[in-house]
Amino acid sequence: MQITFTATAKSHLKDIHNYYKNVASVRVANSIKKKIIGAIKDLTNFINKYQEEEYLKKMNLEHRRLIEGNYKIIYRVEKKQIIVTDIFDSRQDPTKMNG
Repeated sequence: MQITFTATAKSHLKDIHNYYKNVASVRVANSIKKKIIGAIKDLTNFINKYQEEEYLKKMNLEHRRLIEGNYKIIYRVEKKQIIVTDIFDSRQDPTKMNG
């Protein structure tokens, strides 16, 4: 199963990395990014294991969510492809989430 990232998901992952690089260290930033990427790679084994994302149900695209640390990884499945649509800091207002 192929994994792809939307521009939004890529941008948010970069923002997360840059934030921790500036407030903590490159090592911490790399560790958090590695954990997020690892969780996403594991999706290929557990596609439907995770819950549907309540805040995105209105889109009718069956978005699901995976939690890794403080981050909610939003994805959907189309044919043989996992599309990561957002990587969202779960400490924020959920209405800011992108699908």
